Amino acid sequence: MTVVELKAKVLREQRRQLHKRLAWITVGDGASEHECHVLDLSSGGARIAMDDAMDVRDRFELTLVRGHHKRELCEVVWRRGKTYGVKFVSLLPEVATPATDPTEASVQPS
Repeated sequence: MTVVELKAKVLREQRRQLHKRLAWITVGDGASEHECHVLDLSSGGARIAMDDAMDVRDRFELTLVRGHHKRELCEVVWRRGKTYGVKFVSLLPEVATPATDPTEASVQPS
């Protein structure tokens, strides 16, 4: 008699994309920005490294494109020397650009 076992499908996290690109950590009131390297990246977090010794706080904002208003709120989950594993807590709201004419924003065409 042969017993056939069904294999359970293993749910895996999305693969991390390997990078070594520049990113910027913003701490405090946003006036202080520090350069870092993204070593790998996934939808849930990243592994980053700093060139200089810096006290990376437990939470900070990460900008993947310099000068872009979109930032990720990050929380450090592990630390090894100058390398950090972070998870993305939530997407920070984008900076809204005001409409040129205040009536344009409220008037919707029918």
